[in-house]
Amino acid sequence: MERVQHIDPEKDTSVAGLVRAMEKVGVLGAGRLGRAAAITSRMFNDPECYTFLSLSGPMVPGGLRRVVTYLVRNGYVDAIVTSGANIVHDVVEAYGGAHYRTDNPTDDKVLRSKHLGRIGDILIREKDFAVFEKGVYDFLDQLDPQKTASMAPSEFLRDYGLTLTDEESILRQAALRGVPIFSPGIMDSMLGFHIYAYSTTKKFTLDFVKDLRILGEIVHKTKKTGAIMLGGGLSKHFTMGCTILRGGLDLAVQITLDRPEGGSLSGAPLVEGISWQKVQTDANCETVIGDATIVFPLLVIAALSGPETGT
Repeated sequence: MERVQHIDPEKDTSVAGLVRAMEKVGVLGAGRLGRAAAITSRMFNDPECYTFLSLSGPMVPGGLRRVVTYLVRNGYVDAIVTSGANIVHDVVEAYGGAHYRTDNPTDDKVLRSKHLGRIGDILIREKDFAVFEKGVYDFLDQLDPQKTASMAPSEFLRDYGLTLTDEESILRQAALRGVPIFSPGIMDSMLGFHIYAYSTTKKFTLDFVKDLRILGEIVHKTKKTGAIMLGGGLSKHFTMGCTILRGGLDLAVQITLDRPEGGSLSGAPLVEGISWQKVQTDANCETVIGDATIVFPLLVIAALSGPETGT
């Protein structure tokens, strides 16, 4: 047995130092976060590890946009799997929109009358979505309808990202650096709604099966796969599911607020994936229970802090 090492508030004063101290604590939530940072550090520093970043929930509106962009720009993430909503909110900001904070959300009927949408305690202006809508239609008008039928959603998002000028855009940075963005639920978003609306008047379609072929080729070529999964849902399942082709993930971290009792994938611990061949039997994985907007920045800063992080 190893002894619990207590956090020292006089020595463990940096973010990275605190997370390393949590790894030495080794138990409960502190231990989980510390081990998750060590696993993440291994992903970031192993050139043979193909690393997925999975995003569910309001990660972009919740303040993580620049964290994700930094990881993409500096080569720490090889592919992103995300909900359509995070793409929408990234592009809204790329077009000059913003997300706003409120300490005391007004009655939602009042917000509606003021043309404001609410995500928890985050507000966004309807007029920013109007700018987004125009931008989507302008981009769709540039595409050759004869070619889109054989275009995968990830290729569509790459080409869309190249039209953006905001250097903080996840979509733009991913396109510039060859990091594919997969969004299996893209139609369940405002972007998907506009794609549908556009297709009612002009010929337009995408090849969703092609994304699975692209993923299959990626997974077959890699020697090792890793994943950092924020939240659960379709993005988490798509990330884990594609690695069945090689017996599952080798390294994995998930941050979730969901519970396992209901049997849903969102709350399932990563070790459950071993039985489904979504996680290798000898994989190094950790589940952290917490709000990703708090935990993820701590994990990233600790993982990038240097060789002391992890064992």
